[in-house]
Amino acid sequence: MDNTIALGAHALDESLLLDQAEAACRSRGGSLTPIRRLVLGILLHHPRGLKAYDLLDRIKADKPGASPPTVYRALDFLMEQGLVHKVGRMNLFVACSHHCHHEHSPGLFLVCPRCSGVTELQDERVIQALADSLAAAGHRLESQEVEIGAICPACQQAGAA
Repeated sequence: MDNTIALGAHALDESLLLDQAEAACRSRGGSLTPIRRLVLGILLHHPRGLKAYDLLDRIKADKPGASPPTVYRALDFLMEQGLVHKVGRMNLFVACSHHCHHEHSPGLFLVCPRCSGVTELQDERVIQALADSLAAAGHRLESQEVEIGAICPACQQAGAA
């Protein structure tokens, strides 16, 4: 099986990403247990994201005794570590495609309304401009994830054809 994962414009080796995630967790006092590593690995293979029960189905292939709480506990840990994000609009989970960004910096997600594809955009200028605009209006971000409906390049191209 090819262990190369495409994240954004970069192709990275899955085991390297998982090893980096494990080291990051360890540096923060956490542990990337085998089930957490499995969940993260599955999400790395599905850049469009997966719903929790779809994750469970895939996990059961390796661990038949897995249950919904197993998946949700792993997801909670991975989200706390900044390795996974929940896209509320689609009720799915995606591996963080910017493994270098700050642990709790907001993630900006572009969600395509046509194909349901999700792209993580890590642009501090955009996030700061949004935070500044909200502050000027007397508001602040409630969540660390911001979702914007945006037609992806593939759907734009398909629409132009």
